[in-house]
Amino acid sequence: MGDDVTDYYYQYTECDSTGSRWRVSIPLNPGSCSDLPPPTRGTDCSFSCPAGKYLEMSIQECTPCAAGSYSLGSGLRFDQWDAIPAGFTSLASFFDPGPNGEDLQACNSSSWTPQGVYLESNRDECTVSLVYAVHLEKQGSVSFTYQYPDNNIFFEFYVQNEQCQEMAQTDDQKWIKVTNNGEWYTHSVNLKSGTNILYWRTTGILVGGKMVKPVLLKNIQIEGVAYTSECFPCRPGWFSPAPGSSSCEPCPSNTFSIKDAAFCTPCPEHHYSHEGWAECKVRPPCSEKDYFQIHTACDSEGKTQVLYRWVEPKICVENVTGAVELPATGQREPCPPCNPGYYNSNDSTCLPCPPGTHSDGTSACTECPAGTEPVLGYEYKWWNVLPSNMKTSCFNVGNSKCDDMNGWEVAGDHVHSGASSSDNDYLILTLHVPGFKVPASLSGMTGNEFGQITFVFETICSADCELYFMMDVNSKSTTVVESWEGSKGKQSYTHSMTRNASVTFTWAFQKTNQALDMRRYVTDMVKVYSISVTNVIDGVASACRVCALIPHNSQRAGSSCVPCPAGFFIDRDTNQCQECPPNTHLAGRHTYGQDACVACGPGSVSNKEHSRCYSDCSFTHTENNRTLTFDLSPLSGVASVTIGPSFTSKGTKYLHLFNMSLCGHERERAAVCTDNVTVVSNKDDESDPAQFVNSVDGFICQSTIIPADGRGFRMAISSQSVSLADTFIGATVDSVLDGVNATPDLFPENLKDVPDINFFYRSRQATASCDQGRSSVITVRCNPEKSDRGEISVPSTCPAGTCDGCTFHFLWESASACPRCSEDDYHQIEGACKGGVQETLYVWNEPKLCTKGAPLPARSSVPCEAIALWLKVGVGGGAFVAVLLISLTCYFWKKNKRLEYKYSRLVMSANKECELPAADSCGLAEGEEPDDDVVYTQKPSLLGKLRAIANKQEDGDSSESVQLNSSQSDRWVLG
Repeated sequence: MGDDVTDYYYQYTECDSTGSRWRVSIPLNPGSCSDLPPPTRGTDCSFSCPAGKYLEMSIQECTPCAAGSYSLGSGLRFDQWDAIPAGFTSLASFFDPGPNGEDLQACNSSSWTPQGVYLESNRDECTVSLVYAVHLEKQGSVSFTYQYPDNNIFFEFYVQNEQCQEMAQTDDQKWIKVTNNGEWYTHSVNLKSGTNILYWRTTGILVGGKMVKPVLLKNIQIEGVAYTSECFPCRPGWFSPAPGSSSCEPCPSNTFSIKDAAFCTPCPEHHYSHEGWAECKVRPPCSEKDYFQIHTACDSEGKTQVLYRWVEPKICVENVTGAVELPATGQREPCPPCNPGYYNSNDSTCLPCPPGTHSDGTSACTECPAGTEPVLGYEYKWWNVLPSNMKTSCFNVGNSKCDDMNGWEVAGDHVHSGASSSDNDYLILTLHVPGFKVPASLSGMTGNEFGQITFVFETICSADCELYFMMDVNSKSTTVVESWEGSKGKQSYTHSMTRNASVTFTWAFQKTNQALDMRRYVTDMVKVYSISVTNVIDGVASACRVCALIPHNSQRAGSSCVPCPAGFFIDRDTNQCQECPPNTHLAGRHTYGQDACVACGPGSVSNKEHSRCYSDCSFTHTENNRTLTFDLSPLSGVASVTIGPSFTSKGTKYLHLFNMSLCGHERERAAVCTDNVTVVSNKDDESDPAQFVNSVDGFICQSTIIPADGRGFRMAISSQSVSLADTFIGATVDSVLDGVNATPDLFPENLKDVPDINFFYRSRQATASCDQGRSSVITVRCNPEKSDRGEISVPSTCPAGTCDGCTFHFLWESASACPRCSEDDYHQIEGACKGGVQETLYVWNEPKLCTKGAPLPARSSVPCEAIALWLKVGVGGGAFVAVLLISLTCYFWKKNKRLEYKYSRLVMSANKECELPAADSCGLAEGEEPDDDVVYTQKPSLLGKLRAIANKQEDGDSSESVQLNSSQSDRWVLG
């Protein structure tokens, strides 16, 4: 092109409908258009160069890149994150409008943040999308390397076309798989030709207030773009030594490079650099922060000593003013004893005891006595060297390695996190357990616990350190079991293994999760004092346990141990297997003696294997000489109750979902809660649901639900699933059982005559906030106004179902919670006799507080007479008495009239003679005796009147006399 090569540049025209284009020259200075090469037919529109080459437009051929530069051919790569590259946009949004419909401004400052070698997502509750639009000339792909250690952030990747229509993607392409702490995974998605808009979207869910770990992105690579007409220079700190490179390499430690470098330059004297640095820094004087101590392994004399070593890579200098020197080696001291199950060999190393023997670590291995078996497991409490099944490592968030530094160091009576090159390194300690085996002496226990891991630890922190305890089952994926933030005093933590599988337990410690490329929190550490695992397949024994023997009358009688059948204990006297009594279960971690069979709680029965107590959904209660029988089987299915909505500090709406199984299903815990984000990103695990560690089961379990409308998600999100009830304690009308309080005051008072039934549950799995585990109470209340399935509610004062985070309370009101009906619940009503028939009705007592049971008897009728015999007799007798009384009344009335007449005659005759007859003879007829006289000094009684009349009648005389006493003023009048 001669001397005018710098006056213009080449460019292709837009592709026409035939897929062809033209190469044209464009002047650098718009005013100069002379001597331009004429247009030339260009390459095919789908043409592209391979990686390491670019399209030289002057000759339209692929040419290798020069040293110090690289090319992806038809691809793009983004791996430098000092700033967000051109073309990328970080959009923060909040889908919940404010109370007046306005958008909240709380998310204006939320964005993806560049951190040098990676891009860091937001940690808050805002929804932040990293968006990149790219036009592909042909079908291609996008891949990116990421860290996603915390599922409290929801991370999804999806693609839209230029009409903002989402491209068809399977769930496992859209939802990103959770990674282990410190590990980088790669995610790839195929792209169609044309415009593709790529979205990386994160939303933090801060339910519970824990600091979440951000998503990290590194190395975004897009394939399928148009030709590249130039090579990209290596960025400072990186180089490509040969022509035709498709990538650049970071400069080693203590070297640096400028942009477009083909080699790296060593740092000057007294300067240093880390890998990939673009400049060197002056080495500081050495200080106490620059070295750490280790304990040497035991020597042949059984001695150990403390050594000091510089932190690698060493960046400090010793021979300058103010620098400290490496301390001298410590005194030789006796080694700690061997761990239980090991013995001290001749060369002072600890070796495991042979099978069938045991040792406490200080004495020789001895065989277990007859009738006993070794208790196999791991018990590490002395730390001279790491056991062979434990490893230590270090992960750096940026480059995945810590320059061969040990993550943890042994220190005699404990093992602690070690020095690291930067404070946000992950310091890893792993323990591999090949599997579990329930020993013969515990074979009667068929519960779901195969073994336990217990460790004692403490954390000493001045920043936002965090200790993670994780497990990886069958090398599938690592799951965080529990985590502790900040300084924690010396404490013990126990986790039960509910599956017989190969497990790797991991302790990961991070001094801070802020991006720091320096060592500031040198003294922050975690100390683990002891780790013990029970029932390990290839474990060692520190003691022996009594086991069951073959009966003497058997042909194979001897001293060898035999496993007991499920639900059997070992009799102390005979060492034979005996079945536990009915309604007891093997609750402890031993089967020796009948006391190992623990009685089930009230209202519960044991299953056939005596491994679990459960409710058969029936309940009886006796009070006031009356027995109430309850049939709760309509409540036996799994019920769900959604509590909320609740809102986090920034307004994110979330719900609490509780699944509960009052009685279990077929004697098993039936309530299951699942994290669906992990479900859709673990398609390969669906063939074996048991491998799925993000699902929990129990009598009661809880999940946190983010509704689809609350954050703009296309589906509701379920996360943070936990089991609240693994064990059924019992059912009773009492408010306290086995230390769990139903707290009746939390709910409205029960005003009905049927008592509440409290179902008590417990989950023994300890948590950081509930060291005794969680407990739950379901109060079942009779309410005839509800349906058979009823309704479940939580206390109004504790809207999340719990007031302290450890004890959960539920009220289940249902018609099925009323007792079964009996004869005491109805009464009869007899009708009148109509048409010779009398009907008897039966009606329920009001209010009716029973269900099912004895039915209401049918209406009955019996023949009857209109007037009953007793009524006839009564009416007849009454009529006779009435007639008699009327007759007597008439008779005496006539008698009285006659007496009055005679008396008036007597008075009249006396008046005529002017004197009364003598008292002794007045009115006496012939033959009458004075003794027959009747004298009434008081009002005469009816009996007296009758006697007097009778006497007069006996005389047969028609005359009657009355003796009058002139000296008395008393008068009497008959009748």
